[in-house]
Amino acid sequence: MSALTFRNVEVAPSDPVSTWPTEAIQTALQRGGLSDWQQLARAVSARPWGAVARRIEQVLRYSRPYGVSELMERVIDRARIETERAERETVAQEVVSLIERSGLTRVDFASRIGTSASRLSTYATGKVTPSAALMVRMRVETEAAGELD
Repeated sequence: MSALTFRNVEVAPSDPVSTWPTEAIQTALQRGGLSDWQQLARAVSARPWGAVARRIEQVLRYSRPYGVSELMERVIDRARIETERAERETVAQEVVSLIERSGLTRVDFASRIGTSASRLSTYATGKVTPSAALMVRMRVETEAAGELD
């Protein structure tokens, strides 16, 4: 366990990092050890745009702890890239599911939502993420196709 201590804040290093104010995160970055940085990294990985990531970014705008600042920036960047990849994959899986549930061919489904079959294919593979409006249109079309059965 780290020998990290906080002053002038009402949390302890043993508290969840999500409860740490910016001052505590700054202290952990500047004077903490590997276990403290790992706690921060786990919190960032779980919520790459969450409060902990934002507080780390805030600290790094005015404080550049040697060796740790670059590491934390990479942790945030990688977590966000991985999350975005997973989100694209989730959307692609939903597109495939909507097409299948509609009972239509891909060509017919694409036509009914106002796009081409080749563009629909890019959505289904995750190469391109459809707009929110197009996702709504896909859901509506799937429901409408189901009602025709």
